[in-house]
Amino acid sequence: MRIVSLVPAATEIVYALGRGDDLVAATHDSDHPASALDLPRITSSTIPEGSSIAEIDRLVREAAAQGGSTFHLDAGALAAAKPDLLLGQTICAVCAVTVGQLPGGVPVVPLDGDSLEGVLADIARVGDSLGARLETDELLRSLRARLERVADAVRGLERPRVACLEWLDPLFNAGHWVPEQVRIAGGVDVLASPGKRSVEVSWDDVLRAAPEILIAMPCGFDASRAVEDSVALRARPGWDDLAAVRARRAYAVDGNAYFSRPGPRVVDGVELLASLFHPGRVAAPSGSTVLPIA
Repeated sequence: MRIVSLVPAATEIVYALGRGDDLVAATHDSDHPASALDLPRITSSTIPEGSSIAEIDRLVREAAAQGGSTFHLDAGALAAAKPDLLLGQTICAVCAVTVGQLPGGVPVVPLDGDSLEGVLADIARVGDSLGARLETDELLRSLRARLERVADAVRGLERPRVACLEWLDPLFNAGHWVPEQVRIAGGVDVLASPGKRSVEVSWDDVLRAAPEILIAMPCGFDASRAVEDSVALRARPGWDDLAAVRARRAYAVDGNAYFSRPGPRVVDGVELLASLFHPGRVAAPSGSTVLPIA
């Protein structure tokens, strides 16, 4: 089978199912696992490298208003890959290739989960399309068992109030599956609701939410970039008065790896959150990075 992945999460799913050798091309941002970096690229970003988060937000809004996107799909490279199967998505037409943007004639499997169960269902759907039922069942059993272990480890503990920020200028809460990640990890999300899209929030919203833990997890960026982009956040009035800041429990994490992508590593994200909410109860994923921003 010749598979082209048009969204990084799908790339990760295929590798997690042990079918990485069937991938013949992927998007420019498919960067995990490391072997994915060797795949031919069929997209490129239209956002200039080094753009600030405010500039990125402006470009995304402009693209959305014009019915455009922030990437370029190389139709020639896609045709040259001669795919038997395309893996796409339906959640965001601006930041990633959607099913409706793809040429006809090749079967397409879309990722459309907006909750943890939806993500697991997407994994099952991709596995079915690859004829990898045994591998899929094994992967799903493992992921569900890990979620259950976290839930068991934090059961009965006091749940901290948690604010997760998917973007820092302007501020956005972290929607979709993130509130569920927070809940399973033993916290209470005070800014977002499960299954709802991420939306812009005001600084007053954050202050009123009175988080005991604040987590910067900017979409598409790692922990180091989150720290860099949090400078303006730390300068906002009332920052030093937040309970999370006073307790030194404001953190930057890798949103790109564990929270933005609807793939297997959302479970790693749950484990990472649990390690922050309830230290000593759950181990953080190997190789994960957490940096203080307060």
